[in-house]
Amino acid sequence: MNGFDVTFRDERDWVSFGETYVGSEAFRALFRDGMALVEETAAYLDGEGREESRLISRDATLGYAAESMRLTTLLMQIASWLLVQRAVAEGEITAVQAVEEKTRVKLSALEPARAEVLKGLPLRLQELTRRARRLHDRILHLDALISEDRPVPESRESPVAAQQGLLRSAFAGRH
Repeated sequence: MNGFDVTFRDERDWVSFGETYVGSEAFRALFRDGMALVEETAAYLDGEGREESRLISRDATLGYAAESMRLTTLLMQIASWLLVQRAVAEGEITAVQAVEEKTRVKLSALEPARAEVLKGLPLRLQELTRRARRLHDRILHLDALISEDRPVPESRESPVAAQQGLLRSAFAGRH
């Protein structure tokens, strides 16, 4: 060679955030926390929450029913996402299969919680709702990072090779 070692990164050199994240201790902690929140919320809604719902105003009862359904749906989406990612981490499914699973359970941005509805609800339900929304936002962010297409390296020729090509073509006809 001419003393210049020009190397261009190949996409095979890239580290996949998704592949490394779902196998990490950070993901295992997120999984434990998320599933604990699902269980905690289910226990609340089946027990203490039922009792508390009987003590709120008649107007707040409709808000309680709607918010508890929204919360349950949100937590089921979170649990589904966590379970799919854990399956990827444990080699039960591939990342491609995880993307296919994503079409069945949609993680979507949430509409803002209506403060007037929340303030009429039991404090425990308000707290569980806030925690679930924070976890959902975090998972949406992680999902975007994991699902993001890896950037494709720009295909370009080495400047040295381009100059060599020009020289070859200039001298090609002079034999």
